[in-house]
Amino acid sequence: MTNKITAFLPCRKGSQRVPKKNIKPFSNFPFGLIEIKLKQLIAAHRIDEIVLSTNDEEILSYAETLTSNKLKIHVRDDALCTSETSTDDLVAHADSLVDEGHILWTHVTSPFVNQNVYDSLVISYLNALKSGHDSLMTANEIHGFIWNQDEPISYDRTKEKWPRTQTITPLYELNSAAFIAPKEIYQANKDRIGDQPYIHVLDRIVGFDIDWVEDFVIAESITQNKLAQL
Repeated sequence: MTNKITAFLPCRKGSQRVPKKNIKPFSNFPFGLIEIKLKQLIAAHRIDEIVLSTNDEEILSYAETLTSNKLKIHVRDDALCTSETSTDDLVAHADSLVDEGHILWTHVTSPFVNQNVYDSLVISYLNALKSGHDSLMTANEIHGFIWNQDEPISYDRTKEKWPRTQTITPLYELNSAAFIAPKEIYQANKDRIGDQPYIHVLDRIVGFDIDWVEDFVIAESITQNKLAQL
């Protein structure tokens, strides 16, 4: 199997929560999150190819101004770009667009996952494969008092009612910054991770995901105050 790393970047038109989220101006970037993400992926040394899949005419127009040989632009069918489109549908779509090697699935909504982070993720993934894992996913580590409706799930109150948070066994919240797996996993499992994924913990700011309007504002503030590097 080849070690070719292909970044899959799905980016549909429209956003229910943040209008034009993917391409509206962000800080000093006139084309916003898509401009930031494509520049990061192009600059990443360990990413060999980038497949941008979108139905957004503005994003397509911007992407066509870039001259990188790494960038491949796919005009996605509108039927795969609705709010009802499932991740399972996109998994099959990614599989159809990548011929060989490994697929690094990422999103424009993680602006602080820059080229250096991508390179470190690929290294971490390749090392994880050698140690028995079959894929990688990024997450935030949570040390805290996590409950369901009835009881705590992150600690045992019969042993200690309020343990120090740093002693609690951590839980992991996937932040969707990156998923990496061989193409064979996409074909066999119909999924973007395998049966033994390696959890790669990101710094909370680095793994920050823009989902709501307030997230967009917070991310701009992080950028303007130089709390993270784009």
